[in-house]
Amino acid sequence: MKILVQVKPGAKGKKIERVDKTHFKISVKEPAKEGRANSAVVKAVADYFGVSISRVTVVSGLTSREKALELN
Repeated sequence: MKILVQVKPGAKGKKIERVDKTHFKISVKEPAKEGRANSAVVKAVADYFGVSISRVTVVSGLTSREKALELN
């Protein structure tokens, strides 16, 4: 399954908001430095869907706030 996320790094807390079936808005505490925000997003998505972290991959948007993630 492929989902599209809009990320807000450096937020006060972790929050996941489902916009529609495949679009999400995710806030994470971690800053967008050295891939820390990407790791936090992957962990948040894995927790939300109840899958392991290894099943979530960032397909596109590694340096962007708009990301495409693949859940296997």
